[in-house]
Formats: sequence, structure tokens, C-alpha cells
Amino acid sequence: MILNYIPIFLVLLVAAVIAGAIVYSSKLFGPYRPNKIKQLSYESGKNPVGTTHERISIKYYLVAMLFIIFDIEVIYVYPWAVQFKSLYAEFGIFAFIPMFIFLVVLELGFLYIFAKGGLKWD
Repeated sequence: MILNYIPIFLVLLVAAVIAGAIVYSSKLFGPYRPNKIKQLSYESGKNPVGTTHERISIKYYLVAMLFIIFDIEVIYVYPWAVQFKSLYAEFGIFAFIPMFIFLVVLELGFLYIFAKGGLKWD
């Protein structure tokens, strides 16, 4: 049984060796000319303000959560909506109930973000 997995392990091993060789060769052969400007942290093309140990506003994380919620919603709802007619023909209302529960959970995430003020622009 384990003999069937040997080709997979070989491919993973070869991929790891090639990835390691590429990373090491870029360190070995690439130019390294550090200066003050290159050592600064990069903040979207702007000059860094403050130190790296400052606290980040909670709104940053709320916007990130909102983005993840939208992504998850699109990833799961769109394919379900495309196949809904055939699902409904086969399973009836039971094709809708799991998606309804999923959307309710997502709505709870939206309500949490709204309650914390993540949708305010000020």
C-alpha cells in the first residue's frame, strides 16, 4: 500500500530540493548592497511613521474581517446559486436550509463589524 505513495513523496522531495536550491542560489549569487533607504520598512510607498511596535487600530482588523467574509461568501454562494435549480429538483427545500444557516452565520459577522464601527468612514 505504501508503495503507491512513493511517486508522490518523490515529487514532493524534488520540489523541496528545487525550491531550496533556488532560494539558496539567489542568496549566494545575488547582489547584496544594503543602505539606509533599503533597510527602512515599506508602507505602500509612503515614509514610515513611528516604530514597528505601535498598536494598529482595530478598524484595520475589522476591514480585514469584512474582506474575508465577502470572499468566503462569494466562494461558496456563487457555485451553489449556479447549481440551485438542479439541487432543488433533487433535494427540495433541504438544498436551501444549509445555505440559509451559512448566510445567517455570515450575517452575524457583518453585524459584529457594524456594531464595532467597522463600516464608519471617519
